[in-house]
Amino acid sequence: MKTIAILGSSGGNLYNLGGKEPVKLLTEIEIQGKSADISISEIQFIGAKASMDNVNQDTLARLYTWDNSEDKIIFSDEKSLAEINKIAETKDLEIAQRIQDGEIDGLILMSSDPKGTNKHSIQAAIDKKIPIVGTGGTSMANVQSLGGNVIATSGTTGTTNRTRAVAAIQALSKHWGIKYKPSIGSSASDNVQTDDNVFQRISFRGIMMSALPGFIAMALVLAFSKISFLGGLNEVFELLIGGLPIVIAAIAAKQVSGLDEVGIVAGVIAGILSSNGGLLGGLIGGIMAGILAIYLIQLALGWNFPGTTANIVAGGLSGLIAGLIVFYLISPITLAFGNGVRNLIETAVNFNPIIAGGIAGLLIWPAIIAGVYHAAILPIVLLEMETTGTSFLGAIDMTGLVMVSAGITLANILFPKQKSESAIAAPGFFINIAFGTFVEAAYPFMFSDRLVFIGAMVSAALSGTFIGIFNVHGTAYVPSITAPALSDNPLGFFISMMIGMSSAFIITVLANKIHKTKTNQEG
Repeated sequence: MKTIAILGSSGGNLYNLGGKEPVKLLTEIEIQGKSADISISEIQFIGAKASMDNVNQDTLARLYTWDNSEDKIIFSDEKSLAEINKIAETKDLEIAQRIQDGEIDGLILMSSDPKGTNKHSIQAAIDKKIPIVGTGGTSMANVQSLGGNVIATSGTTGTTNRTRAVAAIQALSKHWGIKYKPSIGSSASDNVQTDDNVFQRISFRGIMMSALPGFIAMALVLAFSKISFLGGLNEVFELLIGGLPIVIAAIAAKQVSGLDEVGIVAGVIAGILSSNGGLLGGLIGGIMAGILAIYLIQLALGWNFPGTTANIVAGGLSGLIAGLIVFYLISPITLAFGNGVRNLIETAVNFNPIIAGGIAGLLIWPAIIAGVYHAAILPIVLLEMETTGTSFLGAIDMTGLVMVSAGITLANILFPKQKSESAIAAPGFFINIAFGTFVEAAYPFMFSDRLVFIGAMVSAALSGTFIGIFNVHGTAYVPSITAPALSDNPLGFFISMMIGMSSAFIITVLANKIHKTKTNQEG
């Protein structure tokens, strides 16, 4: 295992590109290093409360170091920059001695001070001819002029904590002949290596769930636009509809690439070019951009491109290539498919909305329990909302899941089998009413009593039937008390919601009373 030392500061330009959060910056190097079997042996990093371009000796700062006994980043108390510099000079001498003793194999520099607080360590590295990589144009130029064995250097503009870490570890790995594939994760214990199974990082459920707030924002604008003096919001609604594929693409590219801002930029570019293909066009464009981004940045860094250039290649070209492919080849197909799904639902509803609502309500609980809901039904709900801001299945979600769960939990608050169950049910009822989610709160009661389970399905089917009677289109994932206002038939939606909750409440109360009676008889 190779060992490295990380030296530097939160910098000037670096401060605005991740340097203001030293723990995240340093942790990213730790994550990437572990993927290449490269370990951190020392850290001497000065994190100031302002850009180094605008500091004075009284500016507050901390010294970040590495605790070898616990293998973690630690930091000092806040002190003036002058005091921290003195402490850092002592640490510099310690690291220099370890380099001279052959205990450190390479250096990563970030906005370092080769003629000040880092001079002894850097001089020791020069004497031992160990490889040096880093960012910071002026400081890296000074290191090179002093005779440092600089194998890769870059400015900080256009880079992120992750891409800087990837660039540094890739350069060192290549120099040492070590196999390295970037790790994608938010912490050292939560990362996924990029490998031949990059497609495993594609999660339709994760992308759709992350994009849901955008659809809710659209539904809110639609509801407000129905108020007479806010009719001008119709233009905002149309603008939001056009922007949804971009939102989807940005999320998809970020999640698939794992490159944070670089992935977002790639996704936005791809999304803009893919928007003619609707929601599915944005989804495909974003996924393609994310896949291309990770491979292009590895390719660029493998060709010894500076970090800034590698970021431009990964973020710009991947989004452009993916977007153009969707724009010219895929958009007509995804648009036709999306329209086909919506037309199929509309055909079923138009044929017999009562039967359609009843069947949808009956099946929605088995779907969510089996894990089908988020993988299949939610994307369909979002496809419906893409053009109108409301959804027939979205209304079924609210009445058949959220309100039924609310009815079951309310029954167990007021008429529980055992007093202890009231405390379990209360938070679930509150969240379902206040936030329109957490239908899983009903699971303990449904799974422990077959009658409650059957009652949930019957109640969902009954509420779905009324959704069909009133031909309601609405949405879920909003506070239940506001849901009717976001539908195309507020009164019909409200009645359907009350039907679902009341039915579930009554059946659950009966089930609890039957259980109590049996228990008393057996006792």
